[in-house]
Amino acid sequence: MRIHIRTLRDDDHVALLAFEVANRQWFERFIEARDPAVYSPAGIKRHIGDCLAGYRQDSLHPCVITAPDGSILGRANLKDIDQATGVAEVGYRIAQAATGQGLATRALHHLAETARGRGLAQLVAIVSVANPASAAVAQHAGFRREAWLPSYAALATGTQDCWRYRLVL
Repeated sequence: MRIHIRTLRDDDHVALLAFEVANRQWFERFIEARDPAVYSPAGIKRHIGDCLAGYRQDSLHPCVITAPDGSILGRANLKDIDQATGVAEVGYRIAQAATGQGLATRALHHLAETARGRGLAQLVAIVSVANPASAAVAQHAGFRREAWLPSYAALATGTQDCWRYRLVL
C-alpha cells in the first residue's frame, strides 16, 4: 500500500476526527480511552493544538500515516521525549481496516529514524498483553521485551497488564 508518514498539521482536523471517530471502539479495546471531548470538531482542534505545542517544546513528535487520498490510516508519535537521557516513548495506532498491511512496522521504522535524527539513543514501547499484534510489530521493528507492568493501563473493561519494550538506536 502506498502511504506517506508526516508530522501532524493544523489542517488535519477533519481527517483526524474522521479517523478517531471511525476507530474509537477498536482502539479502546487495547488502549486507554481518549477524553470524549476529542471526538468533536472543537475537541480535535484542541487535541491537535496540544500535540503541536508539545512538538514546538520538543517533548512530542506527532505523525500521521496518510493514504494517497489524504485520509488518515494511522498515527505514530514520539512522546515524553527526554533529550537529557536520550529516551522517548513511542505510540502508534492503525485504523482497524488498515491492520495487517505493515503500516505500524513502517511507522515504527519512521519513528526510529526521526529519533536518531533528534540525537535520541533509545525508544520505549508499552504494549498491552491483550494486543499480541502490537507486540509482534514492536519485536519486528527491533524492540526487545524488558519488563512486565502489571495493571498498567486503565481500559473501560478494567486494568490491563502490559509489557515494556526497548529499542537501542
